[in-house]
Amino acid sequence: MIAFDETLSPTLDAAALRDIALAAGADDVGFVSIDDSALDDQRADILAAFPFTRTLISFVVKMNRENIRSPARSLANLEFHHTSDECDAVARAIVKRLEARGHRAGYPPVGFPMEAENWPGKMWVISHKPVAVAAGMGRMGIHRNVIHPRFGNFILLGTVACDLDVRHDCAPLDDNPCLECKLCVAACPTGAIAPDGHFDFAACYTHNYREFMGGFSDFVETIADAKNARDYRKGFSDGETVSMWQSLAFGPNYKAAYCLAVCPAGEDVIGAYRADRRNFLDSIVDPLKKKVETIYVTGNSDAADYVARRFPHKRIKRVGSVFRPTGVDSFLAALPNIFQRNRSAGLKATYHFSFTGATPRQATIVIADRRVKIREGLVGAPDLSVTADGGAWIRFLRREASLPLALITRRIRLSGDPRLLAAFARCFPS
Repeated sequence: MIAFDETLSPTLDAAALRDIALAAGADDVGFVSIDDSALDDQRADILAAFPFTRTLISFVVKMNRENIRSPARSLANLEFHHTSDECDAVARAIVKRLEARGHRAGYPPVGFPMEAENWPGKMWVISHKPVAVAAGMGRMGIHRNVIHPRFGNFILLGTVACDLDVRHDCAPLDDNPCLECKLCVAACPTGAIAPDGHFDFAACYTHNYREFMGGFSDFVETIADAKNARDYRKGFSDGETVSMWQSLAFGPNYKAAYCLAVCPAGEDVIGAYRADRRNFLDSIVDPLKKKVETIYVTGNSDAADYVARRFPHKRIKRVGSVFRPTGVDSFLAALPNIFQRNRSAGLKATYHFSFTGATPRQATIVIADRRVKIREGLVGAPDLSVTADGGAWIRFLRREASLPLALITRRIRLSGDPRLLAAFARCFPS
């Protein structure tokens, strides 16, 4: 039972709210107004879930570092799960206290459960990271994790929405705690974090979240497609099967998160790195790099090439894409996340897509200089135009229908150099 100080101000100003959060178990607390411009792309979703929201309370809960740093993933995941549960308990205690004072308040989970019916779109109710950054709880590092100025990235984030208008002096940090040391680049087993700041979302997601969502779908379909147990074992080792069951029974388990493990940023963390960098590398970074393990990659991806080149001692397993589209909108939304910039080298082309059917939509996709840009509508002169019934296009992408048959029946029509469609496919492997 959490004990609260009943003498707190009944007006619940910033100081009182902070005391409530700290008493509930938070290690640091900040606030941001729902009207803050930093939340412009989050506001609609927040208000859809909690329409009474006036202020968001952002808080952090520290994780124990050495479990996260261990090459034994069971130890790291134990800490992730315990801290996640603790974070949810802190949020619930804050809400309970506010409700007792007559205020409306609610909280989303730190991780799971999520709104699964929205897959493969946005499943989470509130994005904790932009709220935390706006509330001054930290800044994003090159590894895309929030770094707290004191605790580093060894934190989990929680958010509480409440109906209070709170005067506060919280603001984004002026300085980013990220050292740009690139240790996360060196340790990442899939090459998802590039030295120039590029982030290959699909590479990270395919491996680290193998036993979550899209990866689980791939597992289920492997079972469905197997002729018998022997055929199934050609695709899955006994260890992989047990690992998947462990995630189902205990909770989804991450395969890596090495970027968190090696990050030396934060006042409480940086001492060992500054005192003896060589020892920091030898004792924390190198064991993760040297670990013999299976790395999950999409076939014909930049990650597959990277692992083979950088970590030849790690086993590569090629799996299906975890971002299979369910409709035209999800197809277009996924493209920036699954784009493979190295596979696009030398390609400079403009594509016009015109979709008909239940979800009519037009979009322009430009691939040039190893970058992809997507714009609504048909813009500029195309090198290849694709006009397609939306359903037929999605069935083709999901390998449920034949492209030649769709072309013959004119459910998919091409205008321009058809070789550019193959070039397009190389940039977005499935």
